[in-house]
Amino acid sequence: MNLLINDQPHQLPAGATLSDALALIEAKPPFAVAVNRQFVPRSNYGAHLLQADDRIEVIRPVTGG
Repeated sequence: MNLLINDQPHQLPAGATLSDALALIEAKPPFAVAVNRQFVPRSNYGAHLLQADDRIEVIRPVTGG
């Protein structure tokens, strides 16, 4: 299935979870994740099933002022 991760196209097999998508891009903590603009708690990454055309945003904290 086709997905967008941080506006970049990616493909994962049907039945993939958010954890699979994060592994695909080798995401390193700390970060927060939203799927289709809805925040997903870290505890749900493995259970959150993805659908074709989902938009995933991996947001990293920004420091400074």
